[in-house]
Amino acid sequence: MADDIKTLSTQLAQDPHSLVFLRLGELLRRKGQLDAAHRVARTGLERHPHNSDAHDLYARILADKHDYERAFDEWDMALRIAPNHTGALKGLAFLYFKVGDITQAEAHLEEARGVAPDDESIAQAIALVRGAVRAPAPAPAPADAAQPVAPTPAPPLRASTPAPEPMAEPTVPLEEARVFAGLEGAQEGLLLLDLAGRVLGGALKDPHGQDVTEAVAAYLAGVSQEAARTAKLLGLGSWSGLSAEGPTGHVYLTPPRADALLLVVRDRAVPLGRLAILAQRASHMARRWLEQQA
Repeated sequence: MADDIKTLSTQLAQDPHSLVFLRLGELLRRKGQLDAAHRVARTGLERHPHNSDAHDLYARILADKHDYERAFDEWDMALRIAPNHTGALKGLAFLYFKVGDITQAEAHLEEARGVAPDDESIAQAIALVRGAVRAPAPAPAPADAAQPVAPTPAPPLRASTPAPEPMAEPTVPLEEARVFAGLEGAQEGLLLLDLAGRVLGGALKDPHGQDVTEAVAAYLAGVSQEAARTAKLLGLGSWSGLSAEGPTGHVYLTPPRADALLLVVRDRAVPLGRLAILAQRASHMARRWLEQQA
């Protein structure tokens, strides 16, 4: 593999506009040299912005780097260019499954199977996704485009477990920037609260710029218990997220832990799938921050 990388690197240096960057980027990715693969794919994508395979390669590298939100954008773009791109369909299925959206994951895999009916890896992924509905279990990290593997869904909140008491008053200032530092749109559109409706981090504004953080937090008090109870009564098992569409924006609600709730708000330009990925990243950051406060 090292010799192949050297040979392809030489070819790309001699002809920077060559599509050889696709093979080189993939070899670097498989070897675990993600930063080098990222540079190669990014440069190649700049030279070939309408190449669906370039977007697919870049998305796989981003997924390996756990940048799922941008990976979603790249796979989505690949499908806009080539609607039957199986790599992009499998990649989006992976991301949907990762955030617990089994329906969308299966739908994308079925579409991929319609394009490539002889691809056994797709049938295996579909079986794994359907099996997760009956008994969610950990799964390997995303595979490359040739052999995709469905990912691990987010840890569920057990509906049968009584809701814990609200968290004790923290001993340090609660600054939302500390909770979501480094996350896109961290200054607003994210709200972290405990089960009593007390704001732990984040801020929300209405379309007129008025702060509605406390009002929304108070309204959401008890929602987590109601969601868990409803899911149990309907026989749906545990809940990991709720999404809703509005005329001017989308919202996504998820429990980072059993004693907290996270609300993510974005305008309609952000697809619900991407919003779910963003919510997962914010949930991970919130969960880590909450553990640090314990």
